[in-house]
Amino acid sequence: MEALLISTGIVALAEIGDKTQLLSLLLAAKFRKPWPIITGIFVATVINHLLAGWAGTLITQWLGPDAMRWILGVSFLAMAGWMLIPDKLDDDDAKVADSLGVLGATIVAFFLAEMGDKTQIATVALAAKFNELVPVVLGTTLGMMLANVPAVLLGEVAAKKLPVRLVHAVAAAIFAVLGILVLLGGDMVKWLS
Repeated sequence: MEALLISTGIVALAEIGDKTQLLSLLLAAKFRKPWPIITGIFVATVINHLLAGWAGTLITQWLGPDAMRWILGVSFLAMAGWMLIPDKLDDDDAKVADSLGVLGATIVAFFLAEMGDKTQIATVALAAKFNELVPVVLGTTLGMMLANVPAVLLGEVAAKKLPVRLVHAVAAAIFAVLGILVLLGGDMVKWLS
């Protein structure tokens, strides 16, 4: 249960102001059909995060617990720093062939936008940390949906009212605490898992 809850919270916070949230706004403004966009976000996220989570669990199997502790601790600290850097939507992520339709365009655009994104890398790290694929992927997907569905439904007005810097600072603090706890090892790591 901890893997699910921590994954959901981290990704929901990390996604605020992220390029995929900006992409959600762009798709909502362009197509004005929220339900195919929401479905496309869900499908692309499940596929992307399933692949990322699978990679994380494979990494856990290949490396010993001591090496994993250091890699994960440093990775979480790096994610904390990365959270403080504002995200921008790449033009390439926003350009999707209209011939795919709303659902197809959303799936392709979202899948490509997630490649190498903070939330994809967080999914790899969380799956490696917890070594539980399904709860992590469910949590990261839920976190993605919690952040992006309101962006699709409420549009730009809601996005402008969110204190993005504060949300990113809170997410960065969570990643930093996780990194420190993992590096310290012992009983504090057991508290997380």
